[in-house]
Amino acid sequence: MPSATQTQKPSRDYSTGKLYEFQEQLPKLPVPALSETLPRYLRTVEPLLSAKDYAHTKRVVEEFGQSVQGRELQRRLEARAAEPERANWLEEWWNELSYMGYRDPVVPYVSYFYAFKDDKLRRKPTQRAAALVRAMWAFRGQVASGELAPEMARDTPLCSNSYRFMFNATRVPRKGADYEATYPLGENEHIAVVRNKQFFVLPLVHDGQVLSAAEIASQLDRIIQRADSAAAVPIGTLTSDHRDKWTENYQLLAQAAPENGALLERLQSAAFLLCLDDAQPVTREEFHRVFWHGDGRNRWFDKSLQLIVCDNGKTGLLAEHSSMDGTPTCRLSDYILDQTLNGKVDLGSTAIREELGEPELLRFVTPPAVVRATEQAAARFDKVVDQHQLRVLQYEAFGKNEIKRLGFSPDAFVQMAIQLGYYKLYGYSRATYEAAATRKFLHGRTETCRSVSHESVAFCRAFEDPRTAPTDKLAALQAAAKAHGTYARACSEGKGVDRHLLGLRLVLRSDEEKPAIFRDPAYAKTSHWALSTSQLSSEHFEGWGFSEVVPDGYGIAYTIRTDALIFHIAAMKNEFGLNVDHLAHYIKEAATEMRMATLAAKLSEKASNPKL
Repeated sequence: MPSATQTQKPSRDYSTGKLYEFQEQLPKLPVPALSETLPRYLRTVEPLLSAKDYAHTKRVVEEFGQSVQGRELQRRLEARAAEPERANWLEEWWNELSYMGYRDPVVPYVSYFYAFKDDKLRRKPTQRAAALVRAMWAFRGQVASGELAPEMARDTPLCSNSYRFMFNATRVPRKGADYEATYPLGENEHIAVVRNKQFFVLPLVHDGQVLSAAEIASQLDRIIQRADSAAAVPIGTLTSDHRDKWTENYQLLAQAAPENGALLERLQSAAFLLCLDDAQPVTREEFHRVFWHGDGRNRWFDKSLQLIVCDNGKTGLLAEHSSMDGTPTCRLSDYILDQTLNGKVDLGSTAIREELGEPELLRFVTPPAVVRATEQAAARFDKVVDQHQLRVLQYEAFGKNEIKRLGFSPDAFVQMAIQLGYYKLYGYSRATYEAAATRKFLHGRTETCRSVSHESVAFCRAFEDPRTAPTDKLAALQAAAKAHGTYARACSEGKGVDRHLLGLRLVLRSDEEKPAIFRDPAYAKTSHWALSTSQLSSEHFEGWGFSEVVPDGYGIAYTIRTDALIFHIAAMKNEFGLNVDHLAHYIKEAATEMRMATLAAKLSEKASNPKL
């Protein structure tokens, strides 16, 4: 089996083909001028601070902008960005700080998932899995050949670098900071399958021909029959642990027997992992939990992609976040669902070749030390999962079409519904993160769109004041949505404040004094994300999700469908007394009130001016 490539500093060399045709033309991520970032930063922090605290922050920010040290840090960052062989000045820092160097368990804290719509034609789990595997294999073929069209934002191409980490890739634990391992697609034409804690290898090409859906389903039936008749040590649970602990146990497992290292390589080099779960979730909270974290025993959380199919046909996809943000995996998921739900997938022949071999069971040697490690990891995982609360809000009163009819950007409207819902629950606004893509730049990933603004706070206050007329409520909502859109567009242009300020901090040398702007309590307070939010949407999704990012905050993943809004609201059960049910209630109430106020205001305008 070919060895993996450790991908820490991505190469500037790209595959040929349509997928990568714009790579060398993409601009580099810019370093904004201090004169842009500092005033913008002040505008984002003011609504979150008292007048006294803001006066202090304004002084230290202005002093930083005029200081020799501020100009020197800016010069260093600009010099780093200008290095000819550096694709992106932020990339290595961001990947290490946010992902590879992050030591808490990747699930539930890092990875994200999609919940798929049911396939009414394929209720048997192995049949649904087989059709989805065929569709994923077709998509993988387009990635491998480079024939997949690059993503575009209107007429602007987006960076395709993430696709190099989609298939035949895995995160590998290492003390201090993990790394991403990638394997040649052409030399690894197998997937891994896990059932009842046991891992199998299933080659998808036999005698030069891709297995048909009927053949895949037949092989999966064999795997289920074999796995369900035997017990196994849940080695996958080891991947659910604290990353340094998992590093120790990774070495323990690999060195437990000579064959274990080769078996790990077979698992890690697979195109993706198919998890055949015996769970039969029904409610939205139940199947969101299965796809978000499951029981931790029937997973390998380091794999870049895990397709999860339950015994009742419920299906989802879990993605490891380190090297892939949501837009490429959303595209993959939308493609395979469009193919399978709309009768487009090529299922191949219905005949099953008799010479297909038995899927290979990966027989890991698990001495007592490994068994103890899995038991301890499982106990820690169960405790972490039990510390989390979840509510899935399916809001079916309206969706994207109605929001547009009301005259709003759907994303800005939903962001303001979240702001108002939080305000209703707590009586104030707190720092809010929305992920904004920067993939128009080479190796770009995300920037923080700060959702709280003067306008959003005024909007919340207006809606909570019973004396506010509908026309004034509408004006406040329009101003808040406009401000949000303006900031979001700046972020997509690389002009947000958070990544720039991070870069200025990181070029500071260890023997230099930290500038007052970064010692100011406002810096920490206004980047402590009480609300961590993100939107990924498809008509084929029943939602998607991730966790909170701070112990006293909420994680809100939302899907905007044509006729519905779906919110995955996660938080910890702890001393902060968070309540996902109450927040869901108030977000629903906020969305309804926003629509009613808009309709009432428009009706009032029409009454006063019949020509409208």
